[in-house]
Amino acid sequence: MRYLKAEDASLIVKIREICDRRPTYGYRRVTAILNRKNAVETAKIVNHKKIYRIMKGQQMLLPKSGVRTERVHEGKIITLRSDTRWCSDGFEFRCFNREKVFVAFIEDTCDREAISWIASKTPITSEMIRDLVVMAMERRFGNGVKLPHPIELLSDNGGCYRAEETKVFVRHLGFMPCFTPSYSPESNGMSEALVKTMKRDYVWVSGRIETSDQALAEVDGWFKDYNENHPHKGLKMKSPEEFRMIFSN
Repeated sequence: MRYLKAEDASLIVKIREICDRRPTYGYRRVTAILNRKNAVETAKIVNHKKIYRIMKGQQMLLPKSGVRTERVHEGKIITLRSDTRWCSDGFEFRCFNREKVFVAFIEDTCDREAISWIASKTPITSEMIRDLVVMAMERRFGNGVKLPHPIELLSDNGGCYRAEETKVFVRHLGFMPCFTPSYSPESNGMSEALVKTMKRDYVWVSGRIETSDQALAEVDGWFKDYNENHPHKGLKMKSPEEFRMIFSN
């Protein structure tokens, strides 16, 4: 029988509450969520090694995945300042009734915030991407007319991004469109990571999504929760919103 310290009992309850709500989170993200609550309650901050020990003893650690295969990325994705490079990508998922939902987003490669997003019952088009770009500009700068300074817009080679009307439109706004090489699609790895997070931590965790209408009603909440609560290792286990509040200015 594993040794259990007396003070661990209350931690186990808190950890289980977090894991029940966020079953795809590992011990580091559980630690971040727990310490965020502790800070509000002026409680003691807990070391991630302690959380690991408790979760291991209670068999709450995530199972290890298979061997990872990696390909070389071309260039640096991460930027040191916000609003230097944005990246964009999309994904789709199927509801229980077999209807599909298509999602696209724009993310800042420094603070990891999902700046804007769009969800549709039909595949993402060039017009939708243009709307997505304007939404992102309005959120960051208060208008969708012209950028205050040039920003790179990184995407894959999907037709909605490569369309001439998309490229002309974003250049007119002040963006510098750039695309991942076809032989190195992981060059847009930050967008791919967000796609994985949305599917794993939100689509899958939501359980049975009956219809596309139900899914469309959920998407806003998923992205808002991601921005406000999802801890990132690259942001010192802070959420994008926390990181922006502390480090953007």
